[in-house]
Amino acid sequence: MVNPAIFRAYDIRGNGTADLNYEIAYKIGFCFSKMILNSSNNKICIGRDGRLSSPELYEGLVHGIYHAGGEIISIGIVPTPILYFADKQFKPASSIMITGSHNPKDDNGFKIIAAGKSFFDQQLQQLMREVQRITISFNSYKLPNEIDINSKYVEKITSKLNFDTKIKIAWDAGNGAAGNILELLQNKLPNENVLINNEIDGNFPNHHPDPSVEENLLQLIDIVRRQSCDFGIAFDGDADRVGIVSKSGKVIHSDQLLCLFARDVLRNNPGSTIIADVKTSDILFSEIKNHGGVPLMWKTGHSWIKNKMHETGALLAGEMSGHIFFADHYYGYDDGIYAALRFIDLISRSDKDLEQMLADLPIAYATPEIKIKIKDEKKFLVIEKIQQQLKEQNIEFISIDGVRVNTENGWWLLRASNTGAYLIARAESYSPEGLKILQNDLSIALENHNLKIQFGDH
Repeated sequence: MVNPAIFRAYDIRGNGTADLNYEIAYKIGFCFSKMILNSSNNKICIGRDGRLSSPELYEGLVHGIYHAGGEIISIGIVPTPILYFADKQFKPASSIMITGSHNPKDDNGFKIIAAGKSFFDQQLQQLMREVQRITISFNSYKLPNEIDINSKYVEKITSKLNFDTKIKIAWDAGNGAAGNILELLQNKLPNENVLINNEIDGNFPNHHPDPSVEENLLQLIDIVRRQSCDFGIAFDGDADRVGIVSKSGKVIHSDQLLCLFARDVLRNNPGSTIIADVKTSDILFSEIKNHGGVPLMWKTGHSWIKNKMHETGALLAGEMSGHIFFADHYYGYDDGIYAALRFIDLISRSDKDLEQMLADLPIAYATPEIKIKIKDEKKFLVIEKIQQQLKEQNIEFISIDGVRVNTENGWWLLRASNTGAYLIARAESYSPEGLKILQNDLSIALENHNLKIQFGDH
């Protein structure tokens, strides 16, 4: 039996043994290939991260694709952005990344591209139905030889950027798939670089690879301080997300980072559209407008964002989770490593350091992203009920992804996660007192559904 919950809004994700195994990967590879391959293009590019379950899933996926008549381009253990880069280079019918991203170490999954675009939402639901009803015999095939395009990728992302030789940077791969690439970058960049947790290890022995959680950045902060680095850079397990810490140990939130990027992009491209997800600070949307851009709030999720960028021609986009998308001088997909290099380029061209840049931004008081555990089958129902209650109370809200309520004190948000069994909450105000009121509003909205929220320091 296939657990239907693994077919999520923008990728396939579940436990790497209970939900995903050789057989299920085989069926996914076979059914997907039957859906999208044709006589003019039967190639599928595959990359995988360093998780312990990735080799088994890779073997099953490859054998399923072969059984369906597909031809494999294998690029080995790579970050997800290199899989996206390979899709641009080889132009296969599809590209599939085997990765659990920032999920717990025992999780894994598949991120899929078809015809150069994200394969997601209803397409994944169709694939689920095909996988659930098919019965096939399993055939083994010889695994393909792997192609190394890492150096070509590094050459691409470092071209036409500025790197100040005086800057000292600490890099934390988190024992994820970015490790090999950071070693190539260390040899390529002219400045001093300190690398930690570079060995790819699916046990993630030093800390969990999710830079959106401040606890996972403590080791990097310690290195930055002890070795007098100008800033530190961290990645998630497949390096499509980035996190930045300053020399004083301050964690730079993604919407703050996007403010800096937005100013830079709009300086050269006035009037451009810039997209941010529904969890993002009002400060960013105001900054975009104040610097001559067109702000657009959209759904959380890398596939939703990429699709909207293609639709609107936006040159920059980002999410609070650390996904950042550049389409001014790049391909428009989320690439944490390229975003890191664009950040270094920005600092290298500025007469201000990071701390000074951040001091120019308006001050707001916000909660971090708060996760509230809830069963997968209940999370969307709860959001629907909250929306209905707000309508009955004549309270206006933004419903593009969950519930975002604007009040005189700021805004609060509740949405269902598309990658895990929890609700996401966040609130922001321009005063500490206003934030307390918003937190109370959030608590009341959740208490009506027997859910509690814990607010930490912020």
